[in-house]
Amino acid sequence: MTEKILEQTSTRFMLINGELVSADSEEWIQVENPATGEIVGRAPKAGSNDIDRAVASARRAFDSWSRETPSRRARLLYSIADELEKQRESIAHIVASETGNAIRTQARPEVQWSVDVLRYFASGCQSCLGTTIPLGPDVFSCTVREPYGVVAAVIPWNSPLILTALKIGMATSTGNTIVLKCAMEAPLGALALAEICSEYMPAGVVNVLSGGGEDCGAILIAHPGVDKVTFTGSTEVGKSVMRESAQRIVPTSLELGGKNPSIVFEDSDTDETALGVISAMRFTRQGQSCTAGSRLLVHDSIFDSFVDRVVSHLRGLKVGDPLDESTDMGSIINVRQYDRVVQFLEESAIQGGEFATGAVPPRERSHGFFVDPVVMTGIDPSWRIAREEVFGPVLVALPWRSEQEAIALANDTHYGLSAFIWTRDVSRAWRVAHSVQAGWVQINRGLGQLPGMPYGGIKESGLGREFSMDAAIDAYTYVKSISVGI
Repeated sequence: MTEKILEQTSTRFMLINGELVSADSEEWIQVENPATGEIVGRAPKAGSNDIDRAVASARRAFDSWSRETPSRRARLLYSIADELEKQRESIAHIVASETGNAIRTQARPEVQWSVDVLRYFASGCQSCLGTTIPLGPDVFSCTVREPYGVVAAVIPWNSPLILTALKIGMATSTGNTIVLKCAMEAPLGALALAEICSEYMPAGVVNVLSGGGEDCGAILIAHPGVDKVTFTGSTEVGKSVMRESAQRIVPTSLELGGKNPSIVFEDSDTDETALGVISAMRFTRQGQSCTAGSRLLVHDSIFDSFVDRVVSHLRGLKVGDPLDESTDMGSIINVRQYDRVVQFLEESAIQGGEFATGAVPPRERSHGFFVDPVVMTGIDPSWRIAREEVFGPVLVALPWRSEQEAIALANDTHYGLSAFIWTRDVSRAWRVAHSVQAGWVQINRGLGQLPGMPYGGIKESGLGREFSMDAAIDAYTYVKSISVGI
């Protein structure tokens, strides 16, 4: 069954102006399964001509789409979500094969998550409300929300389907059209969703390209026909996106990196908390998540026992073939990211860090970019592994003795995306949540975002919010004030 599914998805096409097309250059991207090294498909390699066509298509479609009734926008988004749900199994195999994420723990839930996100934004299409302003009997004054126009969206490879669904849902529910560039490493799932969009959306409303960062993503972001930019990816690239947007004063949303704390108090030395910390660290996504709670800050009195709990549960995770239903953790996405993880671990071991579980992976591999879960102790907070985003299954455990010290450790970072607090003391939990510098704080919960939950970072973790209709209205529309003399 798996071979048949992969054979059917061997070639995917871009969506431009309602048509599924190859690149103008006829160049292709070979998509590799990072767990096996096998080529599982190919996607067009878009260039400047394809970007011009896509942006022009989105521009032509904007006038009618921005005036479309919210109820029809909603019906179309619901239809796309329904069809995606029907194709859940085949698309889950696509995503698992191209990302290396385990199908049971990650790829299949990601498809359902994408369905839920599309339905959520469909339900919010009538939420772009204006206000009336009482300025006296001689003037009627009101505000309306207007969509910006053509949205350029660039997404990474770690959650390709959900991010495609999210960007499309936020842009189109608010009356914008969109040109989305998916990642070279994992374009197949995004293009499968684009194919579904081609069956329901009017031509030009949704356009999806596949290509590289410099020869596609950067050109799209700088395109003069783009009215709004939304980027999800690394902080380093996000800074360059912001610089480019500043040249034309284009409104920009950035969802960037994180080095997120998981703070465990002395009343939470339990298996339930240990499992929550493992979930927060996104181990079953190989730690390849910007929200991963990669800094485990544990009260000194329970440090050894709690780390042992975490290690005990991690040793029960199965690392292997992402298409095997028994697999918990799959593969790192590619050799570049694998080598980055290895470098961090080698450096930290030389500095004196200790492995509570896991080890430095070998530079040479027989197959696949597999890294066992790692928990490191004996780490100084000033070391790179405690300050920089590893984007791998690496958890750094640091002890603390007072609440003030825990907060100081949590905030001692240039990032500010997410944070996790584990305690049974409600007052303390609320107090610390207000003190931690992060855009998203969870208490006794290590799961992912839910539709309707405004999500985004502060400091170098980004600008703007996603995942909620209010956030979409704020980020994808502007306020127009209208005054009428009476």
